[in-house]
Amino acid sequence: MLDLESVRRSRARAQALAGGIREATAEAVVRRVFALQAQDVVAADLGIRVRGQGITADAVRTAYEDQRSIVRGWYMRGTLHTVPSDDAHWVLQLLSPRILAATSRRYRQLGLTDDLRRRADHLLRRVLTTHGPLTRAELTEHLTTLGIASDGQAPFHVIRHAALNGILCFGPRRAGEATYVLLDDWLPGAQHSPWEGDVALAELARRYLAAHAPATVGDFAAWSGLPVTLARTAWKMLAQSGVITEFGPLTMLTGRVKDAEDRWGAPDVRMLPAYDNYLVGYRTRESSVPAAHQDRVWPGGGLIRPTVIADGLAIATWTRGSGARSVQVDAFEPVSGRIQQEVDKERDAVIRFLRPTA
Repeated sequence: MLDLESVRRSRARAQALAGGIREATAEAVVRRVFALQAQDVVAADLGIRVRGQGITADAVRTAYEDQRSIVRGWYMRGTLHTVPSDDAHWVLQLLSPRILAATSRRYRQLGLTDDLRRRADHLLRRVLTTHGPLTRAELTEHLTTLGIASDGQAPFHVIRHAALNGILCFGPRRAGEATYVLLDDWLPGAQHSPWEGDVALAELARRYLAAHAPATVGDFAAWSGLPVTLARTAWKMLAQSGVITEFGPLTMLTGRVKDAEDRWGAPDVRMLPAYDNYLVGYRTRESSVPAAHQDRVWPGGGLIRPTVIADGLAIATWTRGSGARSVQVDAFEPVSGRIQQEVDKERDAVIRFLRPTA
């Protein structure tokens, strides 16, 4: 069995959040974590920053818009994530049928019949071909021609439906606002799916373990949104291929087992954004956040606060103020002078990232 400290350190290392590990580019960060939480755009950018070495906000935008090496869309659990662009299609093909089925009740509540959704998919494809990139408001205006009300949740669900069907994805930002583009036009080289069916399922599990292990089959199910039965199928396939090693309920890729045995010297302090992968990639929280302070990270209402970690263990939360250099750190307990110095360095790095000219 692995002790709690070994689990925590291995997970933080896998996420490029400990052991001095930092990736050189935004693309390298996303490839390492595979799917980065992206419900909040700024938080997603900060999630790339904290795992990188000197990555700027402009560099993140370049990866999204010029290099198009990473892309934002609805993937794990039907929520917004950023993934490597060449993984977008096969992940959608694997996950979207279940996400769409799980959303069917909401479609009915909104009056979005099967026929209306099909017509909306066709319309969105046509208008993006002719006029794209377009903002959500601009797409919504076109959708009103089908009788879809512009207020409420219907336009969002129609746009998300088209994304889950591989029609559109997020494109370049226009004056700070997100736009949508045709997925196949935006990523013309990523249309071929190298994995399908059970092979894709096993590959998703392997990617998860590369970025999150040690982890359980239940952790993978919770992260991906897949049923536990399918998660177990993926685990069985990986076991049969000999790429995993099991420590009781916990599993690691065989080549990463030595990571659980490593010990480090100086503390590695990082400032995680809200909703960070490191905090939501597992069913339970005890390895990353002390039980006495979990309510400060998860205060309720679906909120997951920005958190400061040291060698993977949460030691504080932090907030942004209205001032250009206003970042407030709220420590759970008094910290050593050495850790405080590292916190101050991270705080300054966050400020430079958010306001490079401040």
